[in-house]
Amino acid sequence: MDTAKALIDVKDLTMAYGDFVLQQNLTFKVKQGSIFTIMGESGCGKSTLLRILTGLKSPAAGTVFYSDMNFWESSSKKRTQRMQRCGVLYQSGALWSSMTIGENIALPLQQFTKLPPLLIQEIVDVKLALVGLKGFADYLPSAISGGMRKRAGLARAIALDPDILFFDEPSAGLDPISSRMLDDLILELRDSLGATIVIVTHELPSIFAIGDDSIFLDTETKTMLASGDPRMLAKNSNNIKVKQFLSRSSSLPGSESSVENE
Repeated sequence: MDTAKALIDVKDLTMAYGDFVLQQNLTFKVKQGSIFTIMGESGCGKSTLLRILTGLKSPAAGTVFYSDMNFWESSSKKRTQRMQRCGVLYQSGALWSSMTIGENIALPLQQFTKLPPLLIQEIVDVKLALVGLKGFADYLPSAISGGMRKRAGLARAIALDPDILFFDEPSAGLDPISSRMLDDLILELRDSLGATIVIVTHELPSIFAIGDDSIFLDTETKTMLASGDPRMLAKNSNNIKVKQFLSRSSSLPGSESSVENE
């Protein structure tokens, strides 16, 4: 990963709501092909940072580069074009309840391409098969489980073959088995699609299972306290907050024993 180029380059970023500064002086790079985890306690600004990276909220200061593109200094049209090459999986799945699973996945293809309906249906079937939902195109979201809705949301996120995938707490509300299955699916999709993945999460099993780079945001100091491979941070970080956050359970591979103390 050290030789991989930076697909996202964030420099001196400040996030704020009016006069209230949420985070400041954020500088980090997301390397191509990595699974980059945004970590931190509740309220530190993880989801706000994701909103800035996906074009939903402008930063108070600083820059976000996508390769050579200064994202927030570009026109709205160019930002939209850049985001069309990204996929987003929201915490709730965010499926349209009145539309079938297949119709939900077809929607971005209908909006952003000129593909004929028959080809769109073929793509929908392929995406459903990729996430283990072959045969569920005609089901409504209310007719399937929470874990299946997450996978359906993921199928929609990859409908346009994005080069970057953004996930907001993908394991929230899932049981441990479903969560691990989703982690395995994310790894498979990263490898098969060659996509770069950015994940907001506080779930240690997922952080250690799939993350290979990360930043840790702190509520008190309003900045990032650490960056790097979360497994290495758990073992080697000298910052007590980072150490405590990453040692809450026995999720770290190779740990002999520890007690869940959340």
